[in-house]
Formats: sequence, structure tokens, C-alpha cells
Amino acid sequence: MTQDEKRQRLREQRHKARELREIARGPIDLPFLVLVLMLTVIGLIMLFSASFPSALNEYNDPFYYARSQAVFAAAGIAAMLAMSKINYQRLRGFSTIALIGSMVLLALVLTPFGVTRNNATRWLHLFLVAGPQYQPSELAKLGIIIYFANTIAQRKDRMRTFRYGILPYTIILGIYAVLMLMEPHMSGCILLLGIGAVMMVVGGMHWGWVTAGVSAAGIGGYALLFTDLMEKIGYNSDRIRTWRDPWWDIGDKSYQMAQSLISIGSGGLLGVGLGKSRQKFMFLPEEHNDFIFAVVCEELGYIGAGIIMVLFALLIARGFWIAVKARDRFGALLAVGVTTQIALQTFLNIAVVTGLIPATGISLPFFSYGGTALLIQLFEVGIVLSVSRQIPAPKAG
Repeated sequence: MTQDEKRQRLREQRHKARELREIARGPIDLPFLVLVLMLTVIGLIMLFSASFPSALNEYNDPFYYARSQAVFAAAGIAAMLAMSKINYQRLRGFSTIALIGSMVLLALVLTPFGVTRNNATRWLHLFLVAGPQYQPSELAKLGIIIYFANTIAQRKDRMRTFRYGILPYTIILGIYAVLMLMEPHMSGCILLLGIGAVMMVVGGMHWGWVTAGVSAAGIGGYALLFTDLMEKIGYNSDRIRTWRDPWWDIGDKSYQMAQSLISIGSGGLLGVGLGKSRQKFMFLPEEHNDFIFAVVCEELGYIGAGIIMVLFALLIARGFWIAVKARDRFGALLAVGVTTQIALQTFLNIAVVTGLIPATGISLPFFSYGGTALLIQLFEVGIVLSVSRQIPAPKAG
């Protein structure tokens, strides 16, 4: 190659880089951003309302949970806006690191560094032996989304084959599932498998494998829920029995589910009023965490809870719209992964609280207490906003 050709090639590369920078400076998707901010603000208000009795009882400070969550919300919004200004293509270089790093953190949970609560070891200290606690499973979701989006985008037609489209991703999801079931963390395992499966389907997996997978999941679900298989295994069998009959042991094992249904029923159409829930006064366990939606129903009624569900539905629909309009496969898959996570968590949490499915321990996005989870969720939203900035402008005329 001559010197002139080298100079010409360098000029072309600089021109292309300049074009990419200009593309990444486009406007973010305002409807998606507004919906996220609305849900975050409403979530903080409801968290304070739901948590102040237990915060006062446990820490003699009614603002304990709400103040901590507000700090993480502010940090999360800053991270979201910062990520929205970064070209999401830069995430490609971190995909393998994100995958391996999250696996290592999940493995560390099973060592003496892991922190145990309520008979489950799911947490680590930020500095292993000290500092704030967090769940590596939250980082695992992000790792799955980035790695799957990057590799699936590169494989295109090969996703229809077993060797490239099924086997490697099944192995990865299997490793995650084993690590999380050893904690045990069934809800996180279900969520990770769901995110991975949806991204594989959207990425072009052959519909024959999709049909086989759905059929296997359906048969397995029926065996767990409608037979005595869980009782024979002895794992979570009480949750299945509680799902079938929330009143079978109201003094002990089905107490939480019964109190949740009482909360929802007490709210009626219009609710008892913001801040006026009775069940949150030490009756409903996890009222500021996994079962916060029951307090929402009690205080805001069916109409208020329905409005919040509509906001979630609009957010999810807008996320998938951004995925459809994305400039490339990588951006589309990133948006699909993040939106699927929000959709699955929202559906599963509300389904558990209302008794539609057995309890799984999945939090409600933007509402449930958990600073690191909220921070990571808002960062993931920033990825979707970054994708939205590169949506090609509609052609004139």
C-alpha cells in the first residue's frame, strides 16, 4: 500500500468515526425517559409510605429506607444520563469481561465471603469483608444482556444452528442457573433464563427449538405446580401449597400471602389513601420490598394500581419500539434485553403479590427497596436511551 493510499484510508476512518460521533449525539427518546422518571418518583413516594413503620420500629428513623433509596436513585439517574451520552457500541469491548466477571462474583457468593439472610446466601460486601452489600445476580443480568447482544448480533444466520445458536448459550445459562440455585435463588434463576431465552429467540433461533423449549417449560411447570413433585423434592413445596390455598396455614407458612391478599382487598376501588395503609404496620412482611405492590393496592386502590400498571406497560412497549427502530442488531438486542428484564420482573412480582403464581421473591422495578438493584436498573435504562439516540431519522417526503 502506497503512502497516498494509507493517507486516504486514514481520512476515511476519521470521517467514519466523526459520523458515528455525530450519530451518537442525537436526541434521546423523551417518552421513555419521562416514563422512567415518573415510575422512579412514584416508587420513592410509595417506598416511604410503605416503609416508615418498619423503619421506625427497626432503626428509630422513619426515613431510613426512603433516604437510602433516594441516594441510590439520584446516583442511578446520574449514571443513566451519563450512559445515555456514551455510544453503546463501546459496550462490545466489555461483553466478555461482564460475563466472566459476573460468574466469578456469583461463585464468590458460595464461599465464606457470601452473606446469608433468611436462609439464603445471595449477597456480597462491596469490599468482600466490609462495605455495602449487593446481590451479584443484579450484575449477572447486565452481563447476560451485554454478552448475548454482542455475540448474537455477530452470528446472524448461524443462530439457527444448534452448534452456534443453541449450545453455547445453553451452556452459559446452565452455569448461571447452577450457581444461583446453589444460593438458592430460584427467582433470579428464572429471570436470567427468561432474559437469555427471549434474546436468543429475537436473535434468530430456529422456531423448532423455540417450540421444543416452550413445550419442555410447559410440561415442567405443570409437573411442579399441579402434581406432588415439589413435595417429593422438598424444595419450595410450601410455596406451591400456599399458592393453591393461601389460607391453609395463615398463622405461619401462608401468613405473608394471606396478608397480601387482605391488603389488596382492603384497598377496594379508590384505596384507603396515600400513607394510610393498615397492613404495613407490622402485619404484611416485606411490605417495602417484594410485596410493596400490595401496599400500593391498599392505599391507591384498583384505579391507582391500574394506572401504575399502565405506566409500566407503556414503558415496556416503548422499550420494544426502540428495539425495533434501532440502528443495528447489537442496539436492538440491548434494548430487547433490558426491556425484557423490566417486563419479566414487573409481571412476576405483580403476579406473586396477587396470588396468580407461587411466590418467587422477585422485586418490583423502581419500587422495591434495594439500592444497588435500582442503580443498575437505571444504568440499564441509560443503555436503552443510548440506543434511542442512534435511531435513524425518518426520511422526508
